[in-house]
Amino acid sequence: MNRNSVSRASVPVLLILITIFFSSSCSREKSVTIAEQYGLAYAPLQIMRAQGYFEQSAPELEINWIKLGNTAAIREAVVAGEVDLGFMGLPPFLIGADHGMDWKLIAGLSICPVGLVAGDAIAEGRDSSGLDAVNPSHRIALPQPGSIQHILLSMAAEREYGDAARFDDSLVTMKHPDGMTALLSGAVDAHFTSPPYIFLENDAEAVDGSGFQTVLSGFDAFGGEFTFIGAMAAGGFIEDDAELLEAFLQAIEQSVDFINNSPEEAAGLLSASYDMPAGQILSYISREDMKYTTEIFGLERFIEFMNEQGYLSGEITSADVTLRGYRAQ
Repeated sequence: MNRNSVSRASVPVLLILITIFFSSSCSREKSVTIAEQYGLAYAPLQIMRAQGYFEQSAPELEINWIKLGNTAAIREAVVAGEVDLGFMGLPPFLIGADHGMDWKLIAGLSICPVGLVAGDAIAEGRDSSGLDAVNPSHRIALPQPGSIQHILLSMAAEREYGDAARFDDSLVTMKHPDGMTALLSGAVDAHFTSPPYIFLENDAEAVDGSGFQTVLSGFDAFGGEFTFIGAMAAGGFIEDDAELLEAFLQAIEQSVDFINNSPEEAAGLLSASYDMPAGQILSYISREDMKYTTEIFGLERFIEFMNEQGYLSGEITSADVTLRGYRAQ
């Protein structure tokens, strides 16, 4: 067999390999991975999936959804190139940006009544300030150090005791479902959490028959309303997929509008996602302090406090980390 015959025989194989390569490349170009976390703060995302809003603007797009326990896990996935879009609290997003993460805040998603829930024995020992009965020996569950729950706790501690780090050694990293289980079983003393867990915990009983109360609200800690969860886009996705990014932002708007304009229908769709009765979901999403909006609130205040306390280097501004304008409160 001469060299020419070998070359001719190789042509069909090469064509097959080239076809496979370009097919797989095209497939990768038409896929996107979105990371979310736990709780009703992410309800618009369940509506987006149920209604197919993102797919309507990009029918050939392969959309992969993953649920992760905290922003640290999302950050690692973004660094590995495994996540394009994600949802998280503003403080851990800011910490990531301050450490060089190539991502932008592109929209708000929700304002929620988060808070520190503790057992009756702790709650009944406090005065009107809220935190007096909580001390550094107590174990406090929250998603991670640097989470929005941690920063809110630090804000309250700095205001009441002049020490933002007062409870830093008390923190136990747990995703919200595990934190609720730990609180109800007595494995932790308090849980800084969000809906629906904060509502469920306040209605629950401990193993000894005692109850639970919210001893510090996030709104009191912050001094007003703030965006609890915002949407993030990785820098590469922003640069390479501008049309998809616009389609995604439109899908968020549609999902938020659906909940706000049709809460009963939304509750019916969310019931399966959260394994809760539609009536219970409706009572939660209809609360005055439970709001879904794409506007971003409180970013400047978080940056200011986190710069003052050393959580940030002092080098980033809101303009550095946002894709488009936002409304600060």
